[in-house]
Parts: sequence; C-alpha cells; structure tokens
Amino acid sequence: MNNTKSSTFNRIVWVDILRALAIFMVICIHCSDPFNVSPEARANPEFSFWGSLYGSLLRPCVPLFVMITGILLLPVKQTANVFYKKRLSRIFFPFLIWSVLYNLFPWITGLLGLHTEVISSVFAYAGADASQSFQSALQNILLIPFKFNVYTVPMWYLYMLIGLYLYMPVFSSWIEKATVKEKQFYLGLWFLTLFLPYLYYYFASDLFGLSSWNTFGTFYYFAGFNGYLLLGNYLKNHVKPLSLSKTLLIAVPLFVTGYLVTYFGFKSITSNPNCSETDMEMFFLYCSPNVLFMTIAFFLLVRKIQVKSERIISMLANISKCGLGIYVVHYFVVGFCYATADLFNVPVSIRIPVTAVFSFAISWAFVALFFRLIPKASKWIFG
Repeated sequence: MNNTKSSTFNRIVWVDILRALAIFMVICIHCSDPFNVSPEARANPEFSFWGSLYGSLLRPCVPLFVMITGILLLPVKQTANVFYKKRLSRIFFPFLIWSVLYNLFPWITGLLGLHTEVISSVFAYAGADASQSFQSALQNILLIPFKFNVYTVPMWYLYMLIGLYLYMPVFSSWIEKATVKEKQFYLGLWFLTLFLPYLYYYFASDLFGLSSWNTFGTFYYFAGFNGYLLLGNYLKNHVKPLSLSKTLLIAVPLFVTGYLVTYFGFKSITSNPNCSETDMEMFFLYCSPNVLFMTIAFFLLVRKIQVKSERIISMLANISKCGLGIYVVHYFVVGFCYATADLFNVPVSIRIPVTAVFSFAISWAFVALFFRLIPKASKWIFG
C-alpha cells in the first residue's frame, strides 16, 4: 500500500487521519478522568478495570501531536521572526480566550445560583468545595501566563507547544545539517532519557548529577518532547513505508509490549489507595519507553491507510482545520456528555468511548459552525 496524498486538496491524508485520531484520543483520556482521578472511583473494580484499560490505550495521543508537528514544520522554512509571528499568534489568542473562559466558569455558576457540584461534574480535577468567587477567578486569570489549574487542565499542552515553537528554529538549523547517523545518535540518547523517570522513582532521585542545587542532569539536554519532534521528521523522511505484513510484524509487538507495561504498571501503582498524583502518572508519562512503543506502532499503522474518497478527505481536512478549536473547546463538553451518559445508564464498559464520540461530535460541530459563520473571527478564537 502506498502513502496517500490528495492532489485535489494537496494534503498528506494519512497525517490528517493521524491528527483526527490523536484529537479523539485526547478527548477519550479526559472522558476517562472520572474513572481514574479519585481513589473512590479506583476502588470500584469495574471503574478501575475500564479506566486502566482505556487510559493505557490512549497514551500515544500527545506524542502523535508532537510528531505531526515535526513532520509538517521541520525543518523550518521561514526566518525565526516570521515563524514565531505565524505559529505563536495562531495559538496565543485561543489559549488566552479559552483559559479565561474556563476560569470564569466557577464564578458564572455562582451568579446562576448553581451548587458547586456542577463545577466538579464539569471539571474532574476540581474539588467539591471549589470557589465561586470572582476574586478566585481573577486570581486564576492573572496566573495564566505562568500556570494552568484544575479548570484548564488541557492547556498544559499549549504551554508545552509554545516552548517547542520557540525551540524549533534553533533545532531546525541542526536538523538541516545533520546526517542520518547524527539524527540516529540523537534519537538513541533521547530514547535512554525515557527510562529516567523510572530510575529516579525506583532507585534514586540524585542520579547523573542531580542534586538540590542542580536540576539539569547529564541527559537533560536530550530529554523531553523535542525527541518526538525529531522522530516524526525522521520516520517520514528516512524510513520508507514497509509492506503491510512487515508493518504489522513490527507494530503489533511494539504496541503489545508498550500497552502491557503501561496497563500493569498503572494497575500496580494505583492499587495503593494512598498513591499520589505523581505516582499515578508514572506509567502514563508521555516521555516513557512504553508510550513510545505504542506511539510508533500507531504511527506505522496509520501511515498505511489509503483513502480515495474525496468526501472523506474533505472531512479529515476540516477536522484538521478545526483541530485546535476542538482541543480548546472539548473540556467544557466532556463533563456534560459524561453526566448524560451516566443519566442514561450507558454501560461502564463503553461509557468512555460513547462519551468521547458525543464530545468530539459536539465540539467539532460547534467549531465548524463558527468557521462557517464568522471565518475571520474564528481564526482568532479557535486558531
């Protein structure tokens, strides 16, 4: 099977598929929060099982986003000033607008005379005693340049993405000059850094020069999401697509290995009802070898998908156009969709994907409608 590229729409269709899949997976993750966040939910065997099963399956979502960025934007073709103006402005205004709206929501519920339970039903990480005061909302808004909070959890990705955008023109200069072997060397060192969280957690926190006065260890300079940037670029440009049988031969063992480590690691740690949030996230970390294995498997398999229908290609292109908007909007929708699924007694086994399907559909329809009605303004609101 060949890589699919639409001459009509001049798009790399499998990348659009990858993006749509990543968006849906992110929404699924936030639909699984009620299953995994609280000790009470994890104490329920049925919730614990399905929360762990889906939660582990969905971890490649963010790495796939970053790999897509590496595929499409590396090497950077513009000057740094032009790149920053185009890329940072595209995400800055939606990031600011929706961060403000999320932080105003608790105050608005107070104005409407609603109970604070409404806040925790919309935002899984919010406590039952969430403040509804304008002062609290204003304080959170003033802190937007520095941190996200329980009402703006998905925005962590945009903070990270801004950092990657700032780094990319510098990184790009090296990528343009680097040989394939030099890129492989970088990726090899980056791969080693993916084991560091486990070494710090299970052995010692002061390895490789880390100390109370130094938080930048030996491998710090090769660690982080920049590895996924380079990996996306490397796989697209230096690894030719294999036959479907060879792709499955590589992707299936990678995925199974990564998934089993993620699932059983998460189950093991969360079996302790007193585990901290840091403990709980240990095997869910995006920059970990187990998640990398699953991410590569998804990437290789999606690259084999061939689409010929112009209607589907157009639909995928529209999802890509609305992608950032869907991302910033969906966290408002997820809580309501989950409550509706609960109200209609949707079986626990399918509650996460059912909630995600409706959350995705509503968010996409909302953003697409705005782009149709007020296209110019929508670019500022949704990116």
